[in-house]
Amino acid sequence: MPASSQPSLTERRKAETRLHIARTAASLFAADGLRATRAEDIARAAGVAPRTFYRYFATKEEAVAPLFAAGAQQWAEAVRAAPKGLAVPDALRYAVTRALAAEGAEGAESAEVVESLESLEWVRSLLRLSGGSPALRAVWAATCHASEETLLAVLVERTSAADPSPELRLAAGVASAAVRVAVESWAAGDAPAAGAGGPAALAARCLGALDEFPWP
Repeated sequence: MPASSQPSLTERRKAETRLHIARTAASLFAADGLRATRAEDIARAAGVAPRTFYRYFATKEEAVAPLFAAGAQQWAEAVRAAPKGLAVPDALRYAVTRALAAEGAEGAESAEVVESLESLEWVRSLLRLSGGSPALRAVWAATCHASEETLLAVLVERTSAADPSPELRLAAGVASAAVRVAVESWAAGDAPAAGAGGPAALAARCLGALDEFPWP
């Protein structure tokens, strides 16, 4: 990433504050319930003023958007980092095993793996809560849509395409849907994040649909 595109100290601090509020909100939602938790409760527990909360988020449901977005960003960056020689379907499979992985390369948990596991468990809890909250489902849907647009931009970059082709748009749509379905299916059950029932394995299975594309 070029140095000019690196976030400033102010931007990093804002991102850290947003994520801190998001984790606080998710914790309160899980402990007290979505309906019983107010934006003011989240602000107080996060140690910020209510006006600071509303500077970052319009509603209490939107407060957890950074937790959803973090996983989406990790997925897009993993696609960008995939080896250059890989075809689009292979690059997507390569990325999904890393973005949604719950184990280190040799089974040992690193700090990044632990953080990924914690994020997945937050998402599982929030998706279960969203069953009774149209507002929370809307936040998840908006994140998924934004993730698809980000993924499309990465695929255009990887293939050096002048413009997004119908094939790349479809690939981004199918891949995003595969990850969404995998995470939602895993969240609905009790399988651990690692193994055949985890989100990475489920997403890899869903991505098999891309093998039918007429890639050049």
